[in-house]
Amino acid sequence: MADYETFRMLLEDERARKLALLPALREDIRSASAARRDSNVDDEHDPEGATIAFELSQASALLEQSRAGLVQVEGALARIADGSYGNCAVCGESIAEGRLEARPWTPYCLVHAKGKA
Repeated sequence: MADYETFRMLLEDERARKLALLPALREDIRSASAARRDSNVDDEHDPEGATIAFELSQASALLEQSRAGLVQVEGALARIADGSYGNCAVCGESIAEGRLEARPWTPYCLVHAKGKA
């Protein structure tokens, strides 16, 4: 049987890491948006325009990815609290401990994880 206290601590550390990252990503987006407003509007012909657009796009994608990861981590912590952690959300079977060690936030066994992020 898996040591869910260890997983809880790992998940809480991951949640803290993601929460700490969010303000920095928001600031990156604000900075890139401000730089875009202050630069030439013609991104196609402005060498800096493409860089600013890329930075804004990258920071936005990282922010969304971090938010989605935070939702997964918080879901796993909720499953630990309600006693359903370690069981597949689809079939109810136990998730292999090795899978939980690799992805402690996963709600799916390996069979049902196919095609899911």
